[in-house]
Amino acid sequence: MEYEQLKLDNQLCFRLYTAARLTTGAYHPYLEPLGLTYPQYLVLLVLWEKDRQPVNDIARRLMLETNTVTPLLQRMEKAGLIVRTKGQEDSRQRIVSLTKKGIEMREQAKHIPECLATDIIKTTGSVEEIMQMIPMLDKLIEGLKQTNNNKFK
Repeated sequence: MEYEQLKLDNQLCFRLYTAARLTTGAYHPYLEPLGLTYPQYLVLLVLWEKDRQPVNDIARRLMLETNTVTPLLQRMEKAGLIVRTKGQEDSRQRIVSLTKKGIEMREQAKHIPECLATDIIKTTGSVEEIMQMIPMLDKLIEGLKQTNNNKFK
């Protein structure tokens, strides 16, 4: 090939895209019985850390646009996992809170990270090797946020 830099095998982006897609797929068997999608699981993780958050804060934490998060939250509200209320200081702001069902789902989901880690270890080696990737990925994410002049800084 004339341009080595254009080979698919030479693309970092393809590896990251593939890893993200496969990771999301690996969660599916654990989330499906709970009736959750992967993005809904991420929202729940944010709310389990700290309940009662503005939509903007959730979107920022997930590095998503609010117009991406809003339909997701609407579906979660219909499923009875969260409620959205008007902000007390600014009525345009929406505060997202867990319902009893959303809080109880934490107990049902607590095994998911361990199960996924076990699945990964079966094929890749050790949890330690996987955990060593986290700081490097965090560094890459920070660099990309700087490069893209991203608003999720």
